[in-house]
Amino acid sequence: MGDPYILMLVALAVLAIVDLVVGVSNDAVNFLNSAIGSKAIKVRNIMIIASIGVFMGAVTSSGMMEVARKGIFNPSMFMFQDIMFIFMAVMITDILLLDIFNSLGMPTSTTVSIVFELLGAAVCISLIKIAANDSQSISDIWNYINHKKAVEIINGILLSVVVAFSVGAIVQFFSRLIYSFNFEKRPTYINSLFGGFAITAITYFIIIKGMKGTPFYSDVKHLIEGNTILIIAGSFVFWSAISHVLIQFFKVNILKLIIGIGTFSLAMAFSGNDLVNFIGVPIAAWNSYQAWEISGVAPDAFSMGILAKKVPSNVWLLLLAGAIMVITLWTSSKAKEVIKTGIDLSRQGDGHEKFQPNPLSRIVVRSAMGINAAISYIVPQKTLAYIDTKFQKPVIELPKDKTYEMPAFDLVRAAVNLIVAGILISIATSMKLPLSTTYVTFMVAMGTSLADRAWGRESAVYRVAGVINVIGGWFLTALTAFATAALVAYLISWDKVMIPVLLLVVALLIGRNTLQHRKKSKQEKKQVHMERAELITINGVIEESSDHIAEVAQRINKLYSSVVNDLATHDLVKLRKTDKHVTKLNDEIDNLKDGVFYFIKSLDDTSVQASRFYILILGYLQDVAQSISYISRATYKHVNNNHKNLKKGQIKDLKSIDHTLSKLLEDISETFENRSFDNLEHIINEKKELLKDVSQSIEKQVDRIRTDETSPKNTTLYFSILIETQDLVSGLMSLLETYEEFHVSTKSAEIDA
Repeated sequence: MGDPYILMLVALAVLAIVDLVVGVSNDAVNFLNSAIGSKAIKVRNIMIIASIGVFMGAVTSSGMMEVARKGIFNPSMFMFQDIMFIFMAVMITDILLLDIFNSLGMPTSTTVSIVFELLGAAVCISLIKIAANDSQSISDIWNYINHKKAVEIINGILLSVVVAFSVGAIVQFFSRLIYSFNFEKRPTYINSLFGGFAITAITYFIIIKGMKGTPFYSDVKHLIEGNTILIIAGSFVFWSAISHVLIQFFKVNILKLIIGIGTFSLAMAFSGNDLVNFIGVPIAAWNSYQAWEISGVAPDAFSMGILAKKVPSNVWLLLLAGAIMVITLWTSSKAKEVIKTGIDLSRQGDGHEKFQPNPLSRIVVRSAMGINAAISYIVPQKTLAYIDTKFQKPVIELPKDKTYEMPAFDLVRAAVNLIVAGILISIATSMKLPLSTTYVTFMVAMGTSLADRAWGRESAVYRVAGVINVIGGWFLTALTAFATAALVAYLISWDKVMIPVLLLVVALLIGRNTLQHRKKSKQEKKQVHMERAELITINGVIEESSDHIAEVAQRINKLYSSVVNDLATHDLVKLRKTDKHVTKLNDEIDNLKDGVFYFIKSLDDTSVQASRFYILILGYLQDVAQSISYISRATYKHVNNNHKNLKKGQIKDLKSIDHTLSKLLEDISETFENRSFDNLEHIINEKKELLKDVSQSIEKQVDRIRTDETSPKNTTLYFSILIETQDLVSGLMSLLETYEEFHVSTKSAEIDA
């Protein structure tokens, strides 16, 4: 009788390991962003510090395991079989959701997902039990669901968004007033006091409060409780003195020390608070199985009221989970993508923006500008001028023969991020509230970014759009988690055979997402964004622009041929797919043009003339991409509207043009790949034959209209394709002529030199 449940436990154990992997890939952003973004410490050292913190946090997480056991539902209302169905549904759903978000590079909340998955699965099983009991009605659902605790948890999570953002902004504002952007010039006593405050906050809330979750807290409880003020005051004096000694005599950068300790503490808080999200359900399932096995009662008749009792977690299981988390931390490529998203949204400087503006982000920015104008009107000008001096960023002059990648933000902001997030998370952990570490750390980072004036007029609308997208993803997580877990629970309760089927679906989807992520990563490595700070010479411009031209030529060749062939067969699905690829090409070229500012700033003094050349090249590439975009869109619209097919003669002419254009584009791609620029003149001469074919096709269509053509829509599409093809060829030729001119002038300059 127990065999199917043993298999379910094995499946839950495997799912727990997978959930740890996908969960850490998502949550690493919480404790690594500040240290990595500020470049305060070497990445290897950051990872070592975070790894130790994760191990320490794993030991303190046992108290949080109660949330998975009785935080959302009343276990006494469910039988053993019901509980196992709920737990299986939760784990399957959790892995799928987290892996999808990781593949998209979007941070989401593991706490929100686990809470709403438990809620969704429990509600589903409750409704099934109510439907099977004639004496119960839908109103009895509240006997099954611990709605007060669930509402408390949900309200706490939502409140944490507002609190984290507000506290982060306030603390950062005053920290910047104290330090400005010249930390090194501050008096030693200020640095010592700041160090004392920061380390005191970290040690008290992380170590002392964190001890409440450990088995040995009772041994020191009498020393801690009732002595809070004395402990804080004594710690502040002690750590301020230690900080002063380190600064004055050992020349230690106290902010780097705070960032190191803060990274450790936040990793510890993350592990202590979020480990329940990954292994709390499987551990609760194991406890349930142990209780049922010795009872001798049928699985659908054994009440799970035992889950309401406190059961200490196995320390070895917690440490094993911590080890898996650490290994994932070092090896996950998806974690790096999620970290990049968080850093990009909070970085101090401008650069390539991942998110596009939306109406809501524009409204928010305009409203903020109005509020700022009102504050400027109320606050005295002298006060505003004084504040502005504290927010002036220093200009860093670098030798021309060196390159340097600036950090996303400075040490002061990184320290504030870690201190504030660590304190807030630790308070929630000590109160055994499964507050979302993702919400807290992300919103603290956004609050400090806003207060630090990182969202200027050039970037605010993009950053706000990014924050809205991430927060929207959180709400989507909640709704999706609830609905999906409920569906999975229903399928499992319908027939246990659905469990292996669903596990197979999970394996296939994770495998597919992993392959797609690897493919996406390879494509992104090929893309070159212009926000980097390295010096670029004329030769560098030639190399880089040649790669762009070769790539664009290859892709336009495929896209044009696809449009012609799919138009001939009226294949709407393929035309839609082609149009998406065309849009992607246009977006990539737009990104390159957006980076022209950073390109010109990075040029070597001897290579400034290359800026005009590069701007012209990007302009021609954009013209060519817009031509193929218009052709693709017009063709897709024609077929989507179910208009008549083009006539055989028209298709034949288009395929002839496609053949000639394909040869031309292949020659262009090969020339720029091999850097054989002496062939440019020959390629330019080839355009005459192609343009002649286009002109003849136009004349043929005019004759058709005067004789047998009866479809104005066909004529419009056909002329549009031919005219845009002419523009496409003209853009290519202008590009080649410009390149040939630049190549000849550069070659002559080298000979003269």
